[in-house]
This record gives sequence, structure tokens and C-alpha cells, in this order.
Amino acid sequence: MESDDSMPMEIDTGAARPEATERRFPKSYFVAKPVKVGEEIDVTIDEVSRRGDGMTRIKGYVVFVPNTKEGDSVKVRITQIRPSHAIGEVIIDS
Repeated sequence: MESDDSMPMEIDTGAARPEATERRFPKSYFVAKPVKVGEEIDVTIDEVSRRGDGMTRIKGYVVFVPNTKEGDSVKVRITQIRPSHAIGEVIIDS
């Protein structure tokens, strides 16, 4: 079996590519959140989000609680922390 060495390989040096842009994150991504995963908190649902989940704020930080409505007083366990909000689940309806 003969090798085909007659065609030279071209190496892409990336010279024609634009400079890679640096990804920037908002400062809120790195600020300590007022809640932690697994923490249990007594809250009153202040409003309802566009998706229909109950919503409350803890020190200005938004916490979404599915299956609740405005005015509900519930005990919530935080299940997820995100840069802009947290998600909790109802433990006990008060």
C-alpha cells in the first residue's frame, strides 16, 4: 500500500480569525447570597411571577416558590441557587 504524500497538508494558524472576546459576568454573580441550599425559611409570598410561581424577596434577593399564591405564609426549603434568584419548595403551609 502506497502513501499519498504528494499533497502537502495546510495548517490553520487562525490568523484570519477575529480576536477572542473576553466573557464578562455581572458583579451580582459573585456577591454572597442571603440564602443557602437546604436552608429552611418561613416566608410570606408577596407576588406571583409571570410563570405563575409565588415570589418573595429575602434581603432583596428573589426566591421563587412553585405551587403558591400571593398572601400564602409557608415554610420553604431552598433547592437551587442562581446568580439572580433562588428556587424553593414548600415544606409546611402555615
